[in-house]
Amino acid sequence: MTSIAVHKQHCQEHFAEIEDALALGMEKRPSTLGLHISACSISILELYLHALGKISIGAQLKHEWFKRPKPGQKILPLAERKIGMAFPQKEEIFSLMCAIEEERNTLIYGNPSREKISQVVSSFQKLKKLIEDELQKHGESFA
Repeated sequence: MTSIAVHKQHCQEHFAEIEDALALGMEKRPSTLGLHISACSISILELYLHALGKISIGAQLKHEWFKRPKPGQKILPLAERKIGMAFPQKEEIFSLMCAIEEERNTLIYGNPSREKISQVVSSFQKLKKLIEDELQKHGESFA
């Protein structure tokens, strides 16, 4: 399988788990949502960057890279240092990825409120739609 095919397979697995958790009720499965939304966000970004030819086969992104910079931070955020190339919608994608990662550990290990869970799900849905639209421009999809 090619790298893009593997990412598509991973995306489908994550999408199914996210849909199942939402069907059961987001308050009942926050750790499942946190884990799969975080991992799926990375997979769909990798798929997008592969489709654009921006990263090589085998390149891996890490969810830890998507932490918002601290106020007054003088060095570039880690995601920007690790993924320095330009691509369409980069700023919005990075912003949504940061919103997801900010709450990842609370969803997985903590006791998140319905509002926090809902915010993460909303950020993920926006990210998924944004990347899906961009992939279509390049003749690709998640399927």
